[in-house]
Amino acid sequence: MASVTTSPQLTPAARRVLDTASELFYTRGINTVGMELVAERAGVTKKTIYDRFGSKQRLVVAYLRARDARWRDFLAARIDPRATPRARVAATFEALDAWMREENERGCAMVNAYAELSEPGHPGRTVAEEQKRWLRDLYAGLAREAGATAPEELGEVLAMLHEGAVVARNVTGTADAALTARAAGNALLTAHGVPE
Repeated sequence: MASVTTSPQLTPAARRVLDTASELFYTRGINTVGMELVAERAGVTKKTIYDRFGSKQRLVVAYLRARDARWRDFLAARIDPRATPRARVAATFEALDAWMREENERGCAMVNAYAELSEPGHPGRTVAEEQKRWLRDLYAGLAREAGATAPEELGEVLAMLHEGAVVARNVTGTADAALTARAAGNALLTAHGVPE
């Protein structure tokens, strides 16, 4: 699994804006954070924000893409490409457990953004949709590599377990939700003919 950090080089001011906006959008919500607050916290003018990003909409997209890249890199660093596909599936849930403890106190940034950005054509919704498709495809690929029967179907279900673990941890407070999902995923792999 290769690193996906593909964000363009940012000027120091643009990096401060993106880092500040990312923290504010995630902790306070996209719709409640205005450009005045981002500018104040980043130590720049609103003009600087618009010069670097063009609009709040584009800043939101940059935030979501950066967050997605961080998650993918976090996940990739925790999956041993030499491990068996079954072990790599388990590692995705272990990585999710670590991510939720370290980076995800308010739940999935993509789901949160999708809920907030009610305009159907908002490009931030597209980023969230792409991230969820990527996750489903990751699991389907691992299922295929493992020789599972119906790998696309299994990938869909593993992705649902992943998403359900995020909700269970953040909404119901189930601290070990990702590890419970890992156990369920392991049982599904067995049911789909994947050897131990």
